[in-house]
Amino acid sequence: MTTLETGPDTGTSWTVCPYCDAMIYAKRYDRSGRVCPDCDGHGMLTADQRLAALLDEDSTRWIEPAATVADPLEFTDSRGYPERIAQARRRTGMTDGIRCAHGTIDGAPLVLAVMDFRFLGGSLGSAVGEAVTAAAEAALARRVPLVLVTASGGARMQEGILALMQMAKTSQALGHLDDAGVLTVSVVTDPTYGGVAASYATSTDLIIAEPGARLGFAGPRVIAQTIGQTLPEGFQTAESLLEHGFVDMICHRSTLRDRLARVLALFADRERAAGEVGTSAESVRPAAESAEEEPPVLRADAAALPERDAWQSVRAARELGRPTTLDYLAASFDEFVELHGDRLEADCPAMVTALARLHGAPVVVIGTQKGHSAAELSRRNFGMPSPAGYRKSARALRLAAKLGLPVVTLVDTAGAYPGITAEERGQAAAIAESLKLLAGLPVPVVAVVTGEGGSGGALALAVADRVLVCENAVYSVISPEGCASILWKDAAAAPAAASALRVDSTSLVRLGVADGVVPEPEGGAHRDPAAAAATLRGVLHRELRALAAVPAPDLLERRRRRFRAFGLPTSNDQELS
Repeated sequence: MTTLETGPDTGTSWTVCPYCDAMIYAKRYDRSGRVCPDCDGHGMLTADQRLAALLDEDSTRWIEPAATVADPLEFTDSRGYPERIAQARRRTGMTDGIRCAHGTIDGAPLVLAVMDFRFLGGSLGSAVGEAVTAAAEAALARRVPLVLVTASGGARMQEGILALMQMAKTSQALGHLDDAGVLTVSVVTDPTYGGVAASYATSTDLIIAEPGARLGFAGPRVIAQTIGQTLPEGFQTAESLLEHGFVDMICHRSTLRDRLARVLALFADRERAAGEVGTSAESVRPAAESAEEEPPVLRADAAALPERDAWQSVRAARELGRPTTLDYLAASFDEFVELHGDRLEADCPAMVTALARLHGAPVVVIGTQKGHSAAELSRRNFGMPSPAGYRKSARALRLAAKLGLPVVTLVDTAGAYPGITAEERGQAAAIAESLKLLAGLPVPVVAVVTGEGGSGGALALAVADRVLVCENAVYSVISPEGCASILWKDAAAAPAAASALRVDSTSLVRLGVADGVVPEPEGGAHRDPAAAAATLRGVLHRELRALAAVPAPDLLERRRRRFRAFGLPTSNDQELS
């Protein structure tokens, strides 16, 4: 960043934006968190500036890592390594390229480790690796989240193979936090490359990137020289990484503190609840919102359920105005933070995953997403997830298991996407993985079929302790049209196929597939989405509260027995015959 003094008397200085070359008044630039007012480019911050911007005032307690070998290789190029270190220390006022501290963000405790690119390009050497490891151990000791803010050009060459070993050392430390169920978050800033990118920057539970931040293992010049090609525009930027499923979200610097506060508060509430007597839902639910005060709206008595026209249910389930997963997240839950990406290739728009609150209690929500317009339906692939969608949901399931959070799944899909690319990328294996994960997930799972429940693509989200179905929803092994075409040899026989398949909510309860029917407003959920969302909120609250009282081993055994029994003779068989 170039700084220009306007004159010896005024002391006024101007800087040049490194992204758009605009002249910016320096004080204004600093007040904005070093974000360009013209192009919104996010300039570099020092570690101290980051810490001051994120942590609550007077909450900082420094973590002093152990001393490391100063010059393990006695390395010299044009200058000796000790000389380079001394110069970096004089210029930055830091011991090495990172600062670590205990602190709070809006009262939520955490350990924060922040890299500083000014110190030898934020390179990963023994001192940085030791500091990250010490920060992870401090987070483990206090069972508070670890947040890492990264900025690095890669491993420190002057320390040779010992610098490379820091990748393994820090990854091992984060693995211990995974085993202990402690939340980890990385905030990727520009640039983050090499050994940092290939270790702790991308192995956390959540990855948040600043706009325009570049992240990659190899730098763009190395890649371009190696393959002899011009790299595409936006290559390795946060925006491209989000599209390809490698980061959970892009967060503007002005909102980063608030976003972290919301995520950390979820973990803090979960930890506080786990340490108190009673279930997690009981512990964090507002006192005024007692489950006993809510009317028991779920209809679970099979004999009392009305007969339903299966084809009319199919048509109602497909109404474009029915609430979607995102609609329910906004209206049925207190708040939510959406997570993106499968960390492998893509962010499937037909699958939504989120951290959320329900009556104050933290939960993980996963659901298929259709849309209300032709444009959104097309963008969301008509609610039919790709393999990346199921891998994204698997990520969320593993996070729920790690953090001990209950899971709510919302199902509205005609089925998994049937296409060449889906098959090439392992659609069947992705669904199989989801089924196995849900079968053994050691936390409560409630699945709700809110619209269409189509085949294995729907079942991949519905291996649950409680399976509920909205009044006008349907659930089937195949669409009525598909069944009619195959067995009736006539797609026009779809109404007859729907009836034969017994896809409606009443039949699903009588078959034992669903545990109860969630009532809808008169005329269907699309007539009054707000009322439908309020009903679902109450039902989920009661169901999760009841499940929270069940020990995990009993929960898993009940789930095993539930699905073990399907296909065996039951009393329902005579009732339906």
